[in-house]
Amino acid sequence: MVFAQDNDTIVASATAPGVAGIGIVRISGNNISTYINEIINDDLEPRKASYKSFYDSNKKVIDQGIVIYFPSPDSFTGEDVAEFHCHGGKIIMEMVIERCLELGARLARPGEFSERAFLNDKIDLIQAESISDLINASSKASAQSALLSMQGVFSDLVNELIEEIINLRKFVEACIDFPAEDIDFLKDDDLTNGLNNCIRKINETIEQAQQGRVIQEGVRLAIVGKPNAGKSSLFNLFAGEDLAIVTDIPGTTRDLLKENVFIDDLPVYLTDSAGLRETIDPIESEGIRRVHSEIKFASIILYVIDVSAFNPGEDLKLIEKNVGKLVSKDCSIILVFNKTDLCGISTDQNMKSHYPSVDISVKNKTGIDNLKKLIIEAIGLNDVGENVFTARRRHVKELTNALRYLEMGKVQLTNAGAGELLAEDLKLAQNCLSGITGSYLADDLLGEIFSSFCIGK
Repeated sequence: MVFAQDNDTIVASATAPGVAGIGIVRISGNNISTYINEIINDDLEPRKASYKSFYDSNKKVIDQGIVIYFPSPDSFTGEDVAEFHCHGGKIIMEMVIERCLELGARLARPGEFSERAFLNDKIDLIQAESISDLINASSKASAQSALLSMQGVFSDLVNELIEEIINLRKFVEACIDFPAEDIDFLKDDDLTNGLNNCIRKINETIEQAQQGRVIQEGVRLAIVGKPNAGKSSLFNLFAGEDLAIVTDIPGTTRDLLKENVFIDDLPVYLTDSAGLRETIDPIESEGIRRVHSEIKFASIILYVIDVSAFNPGEDLKLIEKNVGKLVSKDCSIILVFNKTDLCGISTDQNMKSHYPSVDISVKNKTGIDNLKKLIIEAIGLNDVGENVFTARRRHVKELTNALRYLEMGKVQLTNAGAGELLAEDLKLAQNCLSGITGSYLADDLLGEIFSSFCIGK
């Protein structure tokens, strides 16, 4: 659905369904004071909480609670807004909403309050999306990063880049429109330096956005290896409970086991899998096929090796066959040498030169902290501080597209001195960045973004 700005009044519960001490009904639109007067039979002082009775159409009390009025334009949506804080029972909430509907309001669509805030220039699209990210944050780190984006940290970086590109466009287009016979302004060092500076800054922003995306979305981590290497034991250790069956019988794990866990406050979608080996068992073969499918989409592969049955040449070939040829280019493979409590630490340097590795004992819980550090480093989060803002895949995509146009423009400037082509590349880069904040955006994408919000926000 494509969202459009309406002049009508919308209403919805701003709190989750269920039974609670307090439930909030929010309305937004024009002439909200009329709704307030009808429901509480009184006037309100703006932005001041007042304890009132809520009345139905027959002037019978529905409930008693707090009501707050935020006149336009000093409200979240930029319109008149009122919130009725009533008791959080389902029937009470429905009765308050029903009274608003009787007075002419309609039920809000998902995300429509935030959409109106965006359309009324109260927030940009990054800030609107970060509201949803903050509500759905699954960790302290993701909540902090979403809050930074909501406060405008990411928006400021993007707007600074847009401003610098606009200045470069002004310079280049002036050179095209008003050429000087004796001076080639396109060879001006300030233009080259400005373009290089934009490219440097956008690379830095992409790196920050990638970190923010990972913190918000988490990573897919698959534990693979031969049978009886200790995969399920490691899975249980990360999960904090015995979810996977652990036995000495090879092939015990037949299907994929999945669990959401946290590693250093980073959400990780963890998968345990069937052991990789040649087999004629049709059930085990299907399990191995599913492992291969999971490997293709993983961000990190933990390849677990039993050091007590370690065969460097055979294991390396198995990794290349079952993992190396299947993973995406951005996937990291970590060798996990397990069961060091039985025969000490692995010393095969050939294996370790191919991939990052760590020696552990799941049984004795040794080396686990080193493994976690390798996981964090593999996804580029080893230097993350408290200033990482949240980002989404579409943000990273648009930043990457903008970078590509800037680099193409630099080639046009350096190799051909083609001012017209450089100007076009700068324009396209600016459009990509403007799409992030929403100042230049297709309506269908706008509808897709806000439809994923909860109702009442």
